[in-house]
Amino acid sequence: MAEEKRHSKGLAVVTGASSGIGLCFALELARRGYDIMPVSNQNEELQEAARRIEESGVGAYPFFCDLTDPLAHEIILEYLDSKGMEADILVNNAGIFSFNTVGETSEGKLDCFIDLHCRAVTKLSRAFGLRMSARGKGRILNMSSMSCWTPMPGIAMYAATKAYIRVFTRALHYELRDSGVSVTAACPGGIATSLFGLPDNLMRLAIRLHAVQTPEKFVRKAVDKMLKGKKQYINGPINRLAIFAVGITPTPVRMLVKRKMLDRGIKR
Repeated sequence: MAEEKRHSKGLAVVTGASSGIGLCFALELARRGYDIMPVSNQNEELQEAARRIEESGVGAYPFFCDLTDPLAHEIILEYLDSKGMEADILVNNAGIFSFNTVGETSEGKLDCFIDLHCRAVTKLSRAFGLRMSARGKGRILNMSSMSCWTPMPGIAMYAATKAYIRVFTRALHYELRDSGVSVTAACPGGIATSLFGLPDNLMRLAIRLHAVQTPEKFVRKAVDKMLKGKKQYINGPINRLAIFAVGITPTPVRMLVKRKMLDRGIKR
Protein backbone atom coordinates (compact mmCIF):
# COMPACT_ATOMS: atom_id res chain seq x y z
CA MET A 1 0.00 0.00 0.00
CA ALA A 2 1.03 3.66 -0.02
CA GLU A 3 4.35 4.29 1.76
CA GLU A 4 4.07 8.05 2.35
CA LYS A 5 1.75 8.70 5.25
CA ARG A 6 1.47 10.91 8.29
CA HIS A 7 2.65 9.79 11.71
CA SER A 8 0.36 7.06 12.97
CA LYS A 9 -1.26 6.99 16.40
CA GLY A 10 -1.34 3.20 16.23
CA LEU A 11 -3.16 0.38 14.47
CA ALA A 12 -6.90 -0.30 14.53
CA VAL A 13 -8.30 -3.65 13.42
CA VAL A 14 -11.92 -3.31 12.24
CA THR A 15 -14.00 -6.35 11.25
CA GLY A 16 -16.79 -6.08 8.71
CA ALA A 17 -15.05 -2.95 7.44
CA SER A 18 -15.79 -3.28 3.73
CA SER A 19 -19.14 -1.47 3.93
CA GLY A 20 -21.77 0.08 6.19
CA ILE A 21 -21.02 0.98 9.79
CA GLY A 22 -17.78 -1.02 9.73
CA LEU A 23 -16.44 1.13 6.91
CA CYS A 24 -17.54 4.22 8.84
CA PHE A 25 -15.50 3.02 11.83
CA ALA A 26 -12.46 2.45 9.62
CA LEU A 27 -12.71 5.88 8.00
CA GLU A 28 -13.34 7.67 11.30
CA LEU A 29 -10.33 6.05 12.96
CA ALA A 30 -8.23 6.80 9.87
CA ARG A 31 -9.32 10.44 10.08
CA ARG A 32 -8.05 10.46 13.66
CA GLY A 33 -4.66 9.22 12.53
CA TYR A 34 -4.77 5.46 13.04
CA ASP A 35 -3.49 2.95 10.52
CA ILE A 36 -6.29 0.55 9.66
CA MET A 37 -6.46 -3.19 9.13
CA PRO A 38 -9.93 -3.67 7.64
CA VAL A 39 -11.13 -7.28 7.80
CA SER A 40 -13.89 -8.66 5.58
CA ASN A 41 -14.98 -11.62 3.49
CA GLN A 42 -15.98 -9.29 0.61
CA ASN A 43 -12.74 -8.95 -1.34
CA GLU A 44 -13.67 -6.34 -3.95
CA GLU A 45 -15.34 -4.07 -1.41
CA LEU A 46 -12.39 -4.60 0.95
CA GLN A 47 -9.89 -3.33 -1.60
CA GLU A 48 -12.05 -0.28 -2.31
CA ALA A 49 -12.32 0.38 1.42
CA ALA A 50 -8.52 0.23 1.70
CA ARG A 51 -8.21 2.78 -1.09
CA ARG A 52 -10.54 5.17 0.71
CA ILE A 53 -8.71 4.66 3.99
CA GLU A 54 -5.38 5.53 2.37
CA GLU A 55 -6.84 8.80 1.13
CA SER A 56 -6.79 9.89 4.80
CA GLY A 57 -3.00 9.68 4.72
CA VAL A 58 -2.67 6.57 6.90
CA GLY A 59 -1.64 3.00 6.22
CA ALA A 60 -4.22 0.43 5.13
CA TYR A 61 -3.67 -3.31 5.45
CA PRO A 62 -6.76 -5.04 4.01
CA PHE A 63 -7.17 -8.62 5.16
CA PHE A 64 -9.58 -11.08 3.60
CA CYS A 65 -10.92 -13.47 6.24
CA ASP A 66 -14.05 -15.52 6.92
CA LEU A 67 -14.81 -14.81 10.56
CA THR A 68 -17.06 -17.87 10.80
CA ASP A 69 -13.85 -19.94 10.63
CA PRO A 70 -13.22 -21.24 14.19
CA LEU A 71 -9.54 -20.29 13.76
CA ALA A 72 -10.17 -16.79 12.37
CA HIS A 73 -8.67 -15.12 15.46
CA GLU A 74 -5.46 -17.12 15.07
CA ILE A 75 -5.28 -16.35 11.34
CA ILE A 76 -5.60 -12.62 12.03
CA LEU A 77 -2.96 -12.68 14.77
CA GLU A 78 -0.57 -14.65 12.55
CA TYR A 79 -0.93 -11.98 9.87
CA LEU A 80 -0.20 -9.21 12.38
CA ASP A 81 2.85 -11.10 13.65
CA SER A 82 4.13 -11.63 10.11
CA LYS A 83 4.02 -7.85 9.62
CA GLY A 84 5.50 -7.09 13.03
CA MET A 85 2.39 -5.12 13.97
CA GLU A 86 0.49 -4.76 17.25
CA ALA A 87 -3.14 -3.63 17.41
CA ASP A 88 -4.00 -0.71 19.69
CA ILE A 89 -7.72 -0.87 18.88
CA LEU A 90 -10.05 -3.72 17.96
CA VAL A 91 -13.55 -3.03 16.64
CA ASN A 92 -15.70 -6.18 16.44
CA ASN A 93 -18.33 -4.95 14.00
CA ALA A 94 -18.93 -7.87 11.60
CA GLY A 95 -22.43 -9.27 11.82
CA ILE A 96 -25.59 -10.32 10.03
CA PHE A 97 -29.31 -9.58 10.27
CA SER A 98 -32.44 -11.37 9.14
CA PHE A 99 -36.14 -11.03 9.84
CA ASN A 100 -37.51 -14.55 10.25
CA THR A 101 -38.83 -16.82 12.95
CA VAL A 102 -36.35 -19.30 14.42
CA GLY A 103 -38.22 -22.15 12.77
CA GLU A 104 -37.97 -20.53 9.34
CA THR A 105 -34.26 -19.79 9.72
CA SER A 106 -31.96 -22.37 8.14
CA GLU A 107 -29.48 -24.24 10.31
CA GLY A 108 -26.67 -22.63 8.34
CA LYS A 109 -27.98 -19.17 9.17
CA LEU A 110 -28.40 -20.11 12.83
CA ASP A 111 -24.77 -21.20 12.88
CA CYS A 112 -23.71 -17.97 11.19
CA PHE A 113 -25.39 -15.85 13.88
CA ILE A 114 -23.64 -17.83 16.61
CA ASP A 115 -20.28 -17.96 14.80
CA LEU A 116 -20.14 -14.24 14.01
CA HIS A 117 -21.85 -12.66 17.00
CA CYS A 118 -20.72 -15.06 19.73
CA ARG A 119 -17.67 -17.16 18.88
CA ALA A 120 -15.77 -14.64 16.73
CA VAL A 121 -16.41 -11.74 19.12
CA THR A 122 -15.42 -13.86 22.12
CA LYS A 123 -12.23 -15.30 20.66
CA LEU A 124 -11.06 -12.05 19.08
CA SER A 125 -11.77 -10.09 22.26
CA ARG A 126 -9.90 -12.64 24.34
CA ALA A 127 -6.92 -12.94 21.99
CA PHE A 128 -6.48 -9.20 21.53
CA GLY A 129 -7.32 -8.51 25.17
CA LEU A 130 -4.51 -10.78 26.35
CA ARG A 131 -1.98 -9.06 24.10
CA MET A 132 -3.18 -5.60 25.05
CA SER A 133 -3.09 -6.48 28.75
CA ALA A 134 0.52 -7.62 28.40
CA ARG A 135 1.36 -4.21 26.95
CA GLY A 136 -0.73 -2.36 29.54
CA LYS A 137 -2.98 -0.54 27.07
CA GLY A 138 -5.62 -1.06 24.44
CA ARG A 139 -9.20 -0.36 23.40
CA ILE A 140 -11.84 -2.87 22.25
CA LEU A 141 -15.30 -1.95 20.96
CA ASN A 142 -17.92 -4.65 20.41
CA MET A 143 -21.05 -3.88 18.43
CA SER A 144 -24.20 -4.94 20.24
CA SER A 145 -27.59 -3.42 19.40
CA MET A 146 -30.67 -1.87 20.95
CA SER A 147 -32.33 -5.15 20.01
CA CYS A 148 -30.47 -6.82 22.87
CA TRP A 149 -33.33 -5.53 25.05
CA THR A 150 -35.94 -6.53 22.44
CA PRO A 151 -37.12 -10.16 22.57
CA MET A 152 -39.48 -9.64 19.63
CA PRO A 153 -40.66 -12.40 17.28
CA GLY A 154 -38.81 -12.37 14.00
CA ILE A 155 -35.44 -11.19 15.28
CA ALA A 156 -34.89 -13.79 17.99
CA MET A 157 -31.43 -14.87 16.82
CA TYR A 158 -30.23 -11.34 16.16
CA ALA A 159 -31.50 -10.01 19.50
CA ALA A 160 -30.25 -12.98 21.52
CA THR A 161 -26.75 -12.97 20.08
CA LYS A 162 -26.51 -9.18 20.43
CA ALA A 163 -27.59 -9.58 24.07
CA TYR A 164 -24.70 -12.03 24.49
CA ILE A 165 -22.30 -9.45 23.08
CA ARG A 166 -23.49 -6.77 25.50
CA VAL A 167 -23.31 -8.96 28.61
CA PHE A 168 -19.98 -10.49 27.60
CA THR A 169 -18.51 -7.07 26.87
CA ARG A 170 -19.68 -5.52 30.12
CA ALA A 171 -18.12 -8.36 32.12
CA LEU A 172 -14.88 -8.30 30.10
CA HIS A 173 -14.62 -4.55 30.68
CA TYR A 174 -14.39 -5.15 34.43
CA GLU A 175 -12.00 -8.08 34.02
CA LEU A 176 -9.51 -6.04 31.97
CA ARG A 177 -9.85 -2.53 33.37
CA ASP A 178 -7.00 -2.94 35.92
CA SER A 179 -4.64 -3.95 33.11
CA GLY A 180 -5.12 -0.68 31.21
CA VAL A 181 -7.50 -2.15 28.62
CA SER A 182 -11.06 -0.93 28.15
CA VAL A 183 -13.89 -2.81 26.44
CA THR A 184 -16.90 -0.86 25.19
CA ALA A 185 -20.31 -2.20 24.16
CA ALA A 186 -21.95 -0.02 21.50
CA CYS A 187 -25.73 -0.47 21.37
CA PRO A 188 -27.02 1.44 18.33
CA GLY A 189 -30.70 1.92 17.67
CA GLY A 190 -32.26 3.81 14.81
CA ILE A 191 -29.30 4.10 12.40
CA ALA A 192 -29.98 5.37 8.89
CA THR A 193 -28.95 2.31 6.91
CA SER A 194 -30.70 0.06 4.39
CA LEU A 195 -31.65 -2.27 7.24
CA PHE A 196 -35.02 -0.51 7.68
CA GLY A 197 -35.87 -0.55 3.99
CA LEU A 198 -37.26 2.99 4.11
CA PRO A 199 -37.53 5.09 0.93
CA ASP A 200 -34.94 7.89 0.74
CA ASN A 201 -37.49 10.64 1.40
CA LEU A 202 -38.78 8.94 4.55
CA MET A 203 -35.24 8.24 5.73
CA ARG A 204 -34.34 11.92 5.34
CA LEU A 205 -37.46 12.87 7.31
CA ALA A 206 -36.58 10.39 10.06
CA ILE A 207 -33.10 11.92 10.32
CA ARG A 208 -34.53 15.46 10.56
CA LEU A 209 -36.91 14.31 13.30
CA HIS A 210 -33.99 12.61 15.12
CA ALA A 211 -35.85 9.31 14.94
CA VAL A 212 -32.73 7.82 13.37
CA GLN A 213 -29.09 8.87 13.33
CA THR A 214 -26.62 8.84 10.47
CA PRO A 215 -23.97 6.09 10.66
CA GLU A 216 -21.23 8.74 10.61
CA LYS A 217 -22.62 10.56 13.65
CA PHE A 218 -23.14 7.34 15.58
CA VAL A 219 -19.62 6.12 14.81
CA ARG A 220 -18.04 9.44 15.74
CA LYS A 221 -19.65 9.38 19.18
CA ALA A 222 -19.00 5.65 19.67
CA VAL A 223 -15.30 6.17 18.96
CA ASP A 224 -15.24 9.05 21.45
CA LYS A 225 -16.74 6.78 24.12
CA MET A 226 -14.32 3.95 23.30
CA LEU A 227 -11.25 6.18 23.48
CA LYS A 228 -12.44 7.50 26.84
CA GLY A 229 -12.68 3.93 28.11
CA LYS A 230 -16.45 3.91 28.64
CA LYS A 231 -18.11 0.54 29.16
CA GLN A 232 -21.26 1.22 27.09
CA TYR A 233 -22.70 3.63 24.55
CA ILE A 234 -26.38 3.96 23.61
CA ASN A 235 -27.07 6.62 21.01
CA GLY A 236 -29.72 9.17 21.89
CA PRO A 237 -32.26 9.74 24.68
CA ILE A 238 -35.09 8.26 22.59
CA ASN A 239 -33.32 4.92 22.48
CA ARG A 240 -32.69 4.99 26.23
CA LEU A 241 -36.41 5.55 26.78
CA ALA A 242 -37.18 2.78 24.30
CA ILE A 243 -35.37 0.26 26.52
CA PHE A 244 -37.93 0.93 29.25
CA ALA A 245 -40.83 0.92 26.79
CA VAL A 246 -39.82 -2.44 25.34
CA GLY A 247 -39.47 -3.90 28.82
CA ILE A 248 -43.09 -3.15 29.67
CA THR A 249 -44.54 -4.10 26.28
CA PRO A 250 -47.37 -6.58 26.98
CA THR A 251 -47.51 -9.94 25.27
CA PRO A 252 -50.59 -9.05 23.13
CA VAL A 253 -48.61 -6.19 21.54
CA ARG A 254 -45.69 -8.50 20.77
CA MET A 255 -48.08 -10.98 19.19
CA LEU A 256 -49.64 -8.20 17.13
CA VAL A 257 -46.21 -7.40 15.73
CA LYS A 258 -45.75 -11.05 14.86
CA ARG A 259 -49.09 -11.27 13.06
CA LYS A 260 -48.71 -8.01 11.18
CA MET A 261 -45.07 -8.40 10.13
CA LEU A 262 -44.30 -12.11 10.09
CA ASP A 263 -47.52 -13.93 9.36
CA ARG A 264 -48.25 -11.58 6.45
CA GLY A 265 -44.90 -12.43 4.94
CA ILE A 266 -43.03 -9.14 5.36
CA LYS A 267 -39.65 -10.76 5.89
CA ARG A 268 -36.07 -9.77 5.22
